[in-house]
Amino acid sequence: MTGPSRLAVLPRLHRAAWAVALAWLAVPVAAQNWIGLLKNTPAERFNEEDLKLFLDASRKALGEAKAGESVAWQNPASGSRGELKVIKTFTWQELPCRQLRVTSETTDRKGSNVLNLCNAQGQWKLLSPSELKKG
Repeated sequence: MTGPSRLAVLPRLHRAAWAVALAWLAVPVAAQNWIGLLKNTPAERFNEEDLKLFLDASRKALGEAKAGESVAWQNPASGSRGELKVIKTFTWQELPCRQLRVTSETTDRKGSNVLNLCNAQGQWKLLSPSELKKG
């Protein structure tokens, strides 16, 4: 893919990368199973320790942090770091939800995204803005 069409896909890929990482918080998954979805995001550069730190911070942000609170992580060995801020908590279709700002940085990439996630039967599901409008 080249030109404008590739650029239009990058935000969707970035969102998909975070969705995959956050959706699998409760399930141990080898990096090779989802690395293709992490293309062009800082998470693409995460090593195993970075990913572990990111997922631990994600679990804490989704399970414990209150609205307005942030959970930061950092790996001094790799230089990677990030933060997950709970922007707000809300209910969608009777499910508990959180809006998170996820930022991450590696030595050569920075990225930030706002995600809406709802907990359905113990699993966090990413919701698109259009799904939220329908609900």
